[in-house]
Amino acid sequence: MTVTLITGANKGIGRETARQLVELGHDVYVGARDVGRGEQAAREVGARFVQLDVTDDASVRGALAAIDAEQGRLDVLVHSAGLLGDGDVDADKALRVFDTNAVGVVRVTEAALPLLRRSASPNVVTLSSSAGSFWAVTNPDRLEHQLPTLLYSASKAAATMLTVRYAQAEPGIRFNALEPGTTATDMTAAFGIGRPVQETARFVVRWATLGADGPTGTFQDETGELPW
Repeated sequence: MTVTLITGANKGIGRETARQLVELGHDVYVGARDVGRGEQAAREVGARFVQLDVTDDASVRGALAAIDAEQGRLDVLVHSAGLLGDGDVDADKALRVFDTNAVGVVRVTEAALPLLRRSASPNVVTLSSSAGSFWAVTNPDRLEHQLPTLLYSASKAAATMLTVRYAQAEPGIRFNALEPGTTATDMTAAFGIGRPVQETARFVVRWATLGADGPTGTFQDETGELPW
């Protein structure tokens, strides 16, 4: 059975991705900072729960240690935890957004690498964003050009770069970043935009179930590889 960990999986895209992967037979760990919400989400989708705050070193180490003790490996890691950081910008908010969206990718990946290296087909998927693409935000015809997402965009650019560089550093593990598509979640509620989360999760699941011959070190949306 494929062992999968999804961060930020108590709601939104992460939760629905967990549900769909459970249906496909994955042994899914719902990683969430809040124990009550995480346990409820895990029960509802038929997954396991592991307390995981991507901004806390001890929490991340504890989560991966628990998976190691129970499974001895990790096959799929999905970085889904994210923070928008909209509104007024200051240094404290910038630190929080980058700690979640970029440093959190490093924190969880580094803790997961020993387990991923034991997998026969390790696969890491980062939910990034075309809001972090220079190509997209400088194109007046693109939605990203209009969105007031200064910190989110910058941190997602970092998340995409981290994904590509991890792919180069770890050639035995597939690493890909995704623009999952504008989705109706808590994060986009202020903008009133987005498609149903089920549709987006199907795209994420496609990459979470990528075969051993699949690409690595790419930034993708549903149409193919994106410039960034």
